[in-house]
Amino acid sequence: MLTDLPNVLTLSRIAAIPLLVVLVAVHRPGTDLAASLLFAIAAVTDYLDGRLARERRQLSDFGRMLDPIADKLLVGATLMLLAGLGRLSAWSLYPAIVIMLREILVSGLREYLAGIRIGLPVTRLAKWKTTVQMVALTVLLAGDSGGRAIGLGWLPVSSIGAMLIWIAAALTLVTGWDYLTAGLRHATTGRPKAAPDAVSRG
Repeated sequence: MLTDLPNVLTLSRIAAIPLLVVLVAVHRPGTDLAASLLFAIAAVTDYLDGRLARERRQLSDFGRMLDPIADKLLVGATLMLLAGLGRLSAWSLYPAIVIMLREILVSGLREYLAGIRIGLPVTRLAKWKTTVQMVALTVLLAGDSGGRAIGLGWLPVSSIGAMLIWIAAALTLVTGWDYLTAGLRHATTGRPKAAPDAVSRG
């Protein structure tokens, strides 16, 4: 189970976090670019592990448990790094807070609903939110210095990342509200609306 390729990919996202921390902390053009590429690769594994698990019929309770944990650790660590090291502007800090709070909210809802055997399926809009969020964080990790490392010093990379994280935060609010209302509906009725295995690995 642990050596199944989907689970190996999921574990690789967790293993990438310490290296990501070191690269961001060094904060040189080359290391900023490397951190951005590392995060982008980790984000791609988030898509691949779920797809491979379904195609290979390697879905498991372990994978379902680990996948959202790996995602939240990666995103949470990245947001804290960017904020703590002053890589987020004052205005970009607000959408980062929204994203973190939404992750905590959805985690709490999933934990509660799992206890009463109700699944909370991932919506199409939530997948778009995740995509925009991952792209935003990839761009923010590169920053202007990463842009200079590949000869794009004229491009306002940090500003583009800030714009993308605001878009991600807007999608986060919408999807967070959808999950909250769905969770409250299940909690008040006590009747399952979706089977537990409807929850994707993503």
